[in-house]
Amino acid sequence: MRDSRHCSGSGKPPAGQAAREQGNAGTNGRDHTGQSQSFPPRQPGAITIGAMTRSAIATDGAPAAIGPYSQGMRVGNLIFTAGQIALDPATQQVVLGGVTEQATRVLENLKAILEEAGSGLDRVVKATVYLKDINDFAAMNAVYDQYLGRDGDEPPARTTVEVSRLPKNALLEIEVVAEA
Repeated sequence: MRDSRHCSGSGKPPAGQAAREQGNAGTNGRDHTGQSQSFPPRQPGAITIGAMTRSAIATDGAPAAIGPYSQGMRVGNLIFTAGQIALDPATQQVVLGGVTEQATRVLENLKAILEEAGSGLDRVVKATVYLKDINDFAAMNAVYDQYLGRDGDEPPARTTVEVSRLPKNALLEIEVVAEA
């Protein structure tokens, strides 16, 4: 089986790739002064980027964490939220009603977290929805569309799955990734 990194069709890496894979990026193992250098071998496909800062996001506009986690984290230019269930931030209790009411509360919680981070629902690029009953998909989707449908613009990528149980017997949980 041919290594997919070798695109020339000959089975050999393109010119310079072998050197880069060995960590010397075509410098023949020498630095700018001509001194010999030693590089650790690079993992195939690994990309080294500058250190990214990360910071926790916390707001009173969403329920306090009910475990050892943050409401959200900002890492570089991305915001990752913890999964939100339909907890009222004021009471820390699950809101009354069905999936429509719970989906509304969940999306309001997510909106508060993103806004605290200087972002918003309009900057969401990925959502993951956990439903206790997949038969609630249409009702959840109607509320989701009001918040994330984007009126003809490209909506975020989404995964929706049915799960056997959620914290506090909630009917759904949603987490998102957004641009800062």
